[in-house]
Amino acid sequence: SVQEKKIFAVQGPYPIIRRLLWARGWVERKLPRHNKQLKQQLGGQGKRQLETEPSGDGAEQGETVLNPCGGAQPSLGTTEPLHYPWPHHEEEEQEEEEEDEDSEDPDGIHDFMSYLVRDQVPNFLWTTHLSTIDRELLRKIKVVNRYPWVHPLSTKEGLCLSLQNLPWFEQADPNTFFPRCYRLGIVEEQEAFIEDFRLTAARSLLKLALEKAEDKLVGTEQPPKSSKGPVTSYTMPSTEGPEFPLSPQLVEEAMEVCEQHLDVLGHQDIDRKTPSPCRTCINWDHFLQGYYRVAHEGARLALSVAERERCQSLLQRLGEQLPQLSMEGSLNIWILKPSAKSRGRGKAEGSRGSSQTLHRGWVSPSLCSPGIVCATRLEEVLLLAQGWTTPSARVCEWVVQKYMERLLTIFGTKFDIRQWFMVTDGNPLTVWFYRDCYLRFCSQPFSLRHLERSRHLCNVSVQKKYRTSPHQDPRVPSDRIWSSKQFQAYLARLGQTDAWHQVMVPGMKAAILNSLRCTQDQVGFRKGSFELYGADFLIGEDYQPWLLEINSCPTMSPSSTVTRQLCANVQRDTLRLVLDRKHNPRCSIGAFELIYKGAAVPRCLTVGLKLMVEGCSLKKP
Repeated sequence: SVQEKKIFAVQGPYPIIRRLLWARGWVERKLPRHNKQLKQQLGGQGKRQLETEPSGDGAEQGETVLNPCGGAQPSLGTTEPLHYPWPHHEEEEQEEEEEDEDSEDPDGIHDFMSYLVRDQVPNFLWTTHLSTIDRELLRKIKVVNRYPWVHPLSTKEGLCLSLQNLPWFEQADPNTFFPRCYRLGIVEEQEAFIEDFRLTAARSLLKLALEKAEDKLVGTEQPPKSSKGPVTSYTMPSTEGPEFPLSPQLVEEAMEVCEQHLDVLGHQDIDRKTPSPCRTCINWDHFLQGYYRVAHEGARLALSVAERERCQSLLQRLGEQLPQLSMEGSLNIWILKPSAKSRGRGKAEGSRGSSQTLHRGWVSPSLCSPGIVCATRLEEVLLLAQGWTTPSARVCEWVVQKYMERLLTIFGTKFDIRQWFMVTDGNPLTVWFYRDCYLRFCSQPFSLRHLERSRHLCNVSVQKKYRTSPHQDPRVPSDRIWSSKQFQAYLARLGQTDAWHQVMVPGMKAAILNSLRCTQDQVGFRKGSFELYGADFLIGEDYQPWLLEINSCPTMSPSSTVTRQLCANVQRDTLRLVLDRKHNPRCSIGAFELIYKGAAVPRCLTVGLKLMVEGCSLKKP
């Protein structure tokens, strides 16, 4: 094995990788158990310190490292710049799920072989944490399953920033596949979010007015007459709202804002004194309170026939300019996330205290997963973000993203898609797409009026904490997992046989490639290494996929019969692609397909990514 360079090391819960390499004749150099040896060395006090230390803090202190002499020593941290938080990988908390290695080696043969190669440098390393491996040794290992710097791609803050710069790299609009996202820790982006929230509220008010105009008339009481034509009063489906309609001025203000926004989108605002529609003379606090009453408290709106026609015209024109208009809905729901946490995790310091001051009708943070909060009011988002401004927030930024209100559901239940892809080279950029994937279902029926995590977070690690709701459609699988083949069969029954191969798969491939192209110069690629990623997608009502996030080191622990088979297959095919194909280009690589291999480009000095010219409109003398 030493002469054939077939020594490997595995760190983390990957029994399948270990068995597959053993079957190939490889010998394992075993690593110290992750974190356990160090805790024994440090004693009780050190152990408590390690257990209470926040995860994903960039340094990953207290973990054991593999050094060239074969022993374990405390990590001194990483010297990587901390512009991005260290990503919280999906495999970090799976140690309790790791299979007993002793049962795989009952005769101790592999332990004995490992002892014989204890001083040898592994030729192949599969790990969850590069920071736990001694850097001197890491440079000598030829094939590693991780890249040293993937934060611009695999953290929510990093992906948000990277896709903002996509137009500098590709003729593509991130708003066509990535819900609008803002980093609340950046003043300029917080201001942009506030403006976006207000504009979305104005559009949503017009949508609500039209939706109610198509519903059944619920009363004959008429509001004061308007000079704009006959008026009919409609109500939201709620029993909490007031009995009288709001002022017609609310709709007028919403239409005025949308008109000005269209001027901005058409670059016709140059000569106006107030180019931003959010800096008009309307009282935004007053407008938003009126919108909240309509959207969340059931207040009625007085809408004339002329106003109805104007609303329809405005929304049609906005739809031609705004790719996300159809999926954003009318309740203006946003989701607040910690940047570097995965699997729905995160600590929401201050959220409980903040929730006590929330106005009636706001969504309580306790309804959502700690660290992930759905919000429907601007004041709520800003208050919660303020409450979470702790010392750790300097490392773990918070992002706010538009929640997809108009999405495809299956049997009335929300789902998302976990799609694997692999990068085997950064220059030339080489990307492989895995043709098999799986769907993850929530445990309760989808509802925009109830924002519990069991209805809205599809992560298996979140949903496993909940029993299936008695109101859930019995056709939803009991283990809440479907394979992509089951999904395709479902689409065929709906008469949408071509939606998967002609709309969803091409859309997912394009989103993945666009994300990689705009981060290619920022990710720390390493020759000979590779990395498997898990991208999460939601599907719109029009079957278009929307990228939510990209996870490094995606979970391989089976949670169902479907994932047990798929995760085993993707690990098998990964080894075929990165090991076997080097010696036999014609060997089977399973479900992987090459979707992109660019031209090699010379490395150039980075002069900065944000090449944006900022200014104000010209004014008439």
